[in-house]
Amino acid sequence: MSKTKQRALVIEDSRLAREGLVRMLGAFTEQIEVLGQADNAENARVLIEELRPDLLFLDIHMPGDSGFELLEKLAYTPRIVFTTAFSEHAIRSFDFNTVDYLLKPISPLRLAQAVAKLSAEPELAQTGPEAETEPKPVLDLNSKIFIKDGDHCHLLALPSILYIESCKNYVRVFFTQPAGETKSAYVKKSLNQIEERLPTQLFFRASRQHLVNLQAIKGIAESIREGFEITMIDGKRLEVSRRNAAELKELLSF
Repeated sequence: MSKTKQRALVIEDSRLAREGLVRMLGAFTEQIEVLGQADNAENARVLIEELRPDLLFLDIHMPGDSGFELLEKLAYTPRIVFTTAFSEHAIRSFDFNTVDYLLKPISPLRLAQAVAKLSAEPELAQTGPEAETEPKPVLDLNSKIFIKDGDHCHLLALPSILYIESCKNYVRVFFTQPAGETKSAYVKKSLNQIEERLPTQLFFRASRQHLVNLQAIKGIAESIREGFEITMIDGKRLEVSRRNAAELKELLSF
């Protein structure tokens, strides 16, 4: 398997931590080219727009916008290695194109493991879920699906699923409990794979990031981006891309 060098930025508000990480990355020049550094999200955004890096080594807690807020404002999705002193943000990191989550102080061994994942991921993609050749049948409205998320198991009726969100190699399924509480669980499948199995009379592809249950839409309004903004019954607001807005309007009209 050929290795592609990743063009990277290091984004960290601590000068010592930032320069230390750049020095450590000097051991991996065959895999990573460090294009530059930034000490806050505002400066990072300027560099990202100019250089369009493949990879970010990104701190979460910084002056101004956090690392998560920076990523939400980007026009594309670079790969991310989070570098933080706080373990509690690990679950949220699944919402982004995350390669690894490194806790400070970062050891040379953990950094080497993260770099190894950069090279291993394309190979995994060839043997993982996307490599399945036998298509599974489309589920019907009365189907139930089994999800095992860590130590938790869920048996979900399809109508209880509110929406499904793409999180790189995973999807995050949001669903209602019998008592009305909204919960979520992760599934190691792509959004495209999930969409192939869901009945189109119940689920709609709102955007590249979301599949939504049409029956769980509480409200709809025009978006400033020339599409729609829908509000789900749990209060979550989701964008419907301009390309998909016409189809949604047709589905919800007489």
